[in-house]
Amino acid sequence: MKPATDAFPVHHDGQDDRSQLIREALYNAIVERRLAPGTKLVETEVGKLFDVSRTVVRAALQMLAFEGLVKIERNRGAFVAYPTPDEARQIFESRRVIEPEIAERAAERITSADIKLFQAHLKEEERLLVERGPNARRAAIKASGDYHLMLASVAGNLILERFMRELIARSSLVIALYGQSGASSCARSEHADILDALMARDSKKAADAIRHHIDHIEEDLDYKVVSNSPLRDALRV
Repeated sequence: MKPATDAFPVHHDGQDDRSQLIREALYNAIVERRLAPGTKLVETEVGKLFDVSRTVVRAALQMLAFEGLVKIERNRGAFVAYPTPDEARQIFESRRVIEPEIAERAAERITSADIKLFQAHLKEEERLLVERGPNARRAAIKASGDYHLMLASVAGNLILERFMRELIARSSLVIALYGQSGASSCARSEHADILDALMARDSKKAADAIRHHIDHIEEDLDYKVVSNSPLRDALRV
C-alpha cells in the first residue's frame, strides 16, 4: 500500500509557485468557511489581490476545480463549489454502499507493512487533533480522508479506489462547508476501531465499524447557509 499523497506536487518554477500560493489561500478560505458555496471567484480581482496575472490565477482555479472545490463554467467563470444537502446525502449514501465492501476486502488483504503505515497515520491524526488553528483543521480533515484512501488501496480494487478518491474529495468539501466541528474529535478513535478489526482480520466487524463511522461523520453536518465575506476580507490579503 502506498500512503495517500497530495494531488498536486509542489513545483519550483516561479509561476507555479505563485499559483500554488493562491490555490492555498483560496483553499483555506473555503475550508474555513470565509468563502461561502457559490461565491464567484473573479480572476481579475484575485489577480489584483496577489499582484499576479490572470494566467497564474487561472492555474490555481484549475487545481481547485480538479479537487472538486471550485466549479468552472463556460462564459460564467469560476465559483466555489456548492454541494446541496441532497447531494451531500447522496455522497454519504454512496460511501455506505462502497466502503463496507472495501473494509471487508482490506481485512482479508492487509499486511504487517500496511498495519505499520496505518499506525503511523493514526499518530499523525492524534497530533493534529491537539493542534489549533485553521491550518491544523485543514490538515486534520485531509488526514481523515487520506485514512479512507489508504483503506481503498489495501482493498486492491483500482476501480473502487478511483470511486473513493472522488467520494473523499466531495466529502471533504461537504465537511469543510457544513461540518459543525470540522474534523471530529471522535475520528481518530473510530479509525483506531476500524484498524483493530482489520488487524483481527474480522471482515464483518470492519464493515460495521466503518458504517458507524460514516454515520457519525454525517451526524456532524449542519446544512444551514453560512455567511459570506468580501473576497479581500476572506483572503486576508
